[in-house]
Amino acid sequence: MTQKRDYYEILNVNRDADEDEIKKAYRKLAIQFHPDKNPGNDEAENKFKEATEAYEVLRTPEKRQLYDRYGHAGLENSGSDFSGFGVNLDDIFGDVFGDLLGGFGGTQRSPKRGRSLQYNLEVSLEDVIHGKQETLHVPRIESCSTCDGSGARHGTRVVTCPQCHGRGQVSQTQGFFTMSRTCPNCRGEGEMIQDPCPSCAGKGLIRNSAEIKLNIDKGVDTGFKYQLRGEGEAGANGAPPGDLYVVINVVPHERFQRNQNDLITSAKISFVQAALGGRITVDGIDGPETLQIPPGTQYGTQLRIPNKGIPHYRRSYSGDLVVAIEIETPKYLNAAEREKLEEFANLRGELHDNDHGGFWDKLLGRNDEDE
Repeated sequence: MTQKRDYYEILNVNRDADEDEIKKAYRKLAIQFHPDKNPGNDEAENKFKEATEAYEVLRTPEKRQLYDRYGHAGLENSGSDFSGFGVNLDDIFGDVFGDLLGGFGGTQRSPKRGRSLQYNLEVSLEDVIHGKQETLHVPRIESCSTCDGSGARHGTRVVTCPQCHGRGQVSQTQGFFTMSRTCPNCRGEGEMIQDPCPSCAGKGLIRNSAEIKLNIDKGVDTGFKYQLRGEGEAGANGAPPGDLYVVINVVPHERFQRNQNDLITSAKISFVQAALGGRITVDGIDGPETLQIPPGTQYGTQLRIPNKGIPHYRRSYSGDLVVAIEIETPKYLNAAEREKLEEFANLRGELHDNDHGGFWDKLLGRNDEDE
């Protein structure tokens, strides 16, 4: 009689392995040596049985305790040896593979929630300032309206599979193992469509383009995600549909930059306006805005017009319009302008040497040869 191998050796785990490690090791071997994956291979079938036997013992605390103390003899004395009873692989596979059971044994025709979808939507900066209703055209799988998703021609119905009687599986006994496999007649569905719907070819689902209305909120930014529940693809066999996720991408503006809820722009003023101050008109995103220039404003100064930026999301207030000041220096001066500026330079003590070009000549990048 062939001596049995050590169960820990069979599963290739340490003797102190926890439940998850044991389950993971068995799962790997079961996938590798399952008879469905190795038809007609006696060696693979024997290894599959050996691994299943080892897992059945090591997954059960009482059996594992007996095995750890007394080895195979402990299981024989307790009446728990595999040679005396059958093992239902459905229980083991349900524990190890969960939703993956269909890969080995098939499942009944059961509801399956529809797939969720993602839609990338480009919007303008004006859209997120004022808000907008957008119409989306979303390609998706929908329930067939002709057969109401049943897959059967109108006036007919889905019937129970006569071979598996609706279980989706057929059982087969091999020695002391009872194995369940996908029913070849209904392919694990448990039901059969004898007269398929002509619109969906019996699938119960069709591809369509849906029109969906979406209100773009004020203040949203790139990366903002809307979740539209139930607007994804249809579920199978009466299951609910998935969701639709709409991801916002705000297209860059040609004149304004966004900094959170502030709008950034620029404006040019003369050096006289910069020195004396005054009011100017700048372009806002909704039209002209008045901006007060303080006396002594320097190049690069940022001035704010409150509440003229981007609205805060679901709030009643907005960011600011931020204006970066650029000071424009005239390229050419007439005689009168030059005289007045030279007087100003003298008053400021900013005297210049006529032989080497004056203060304003240097400022304007000119010399006497340009006269």
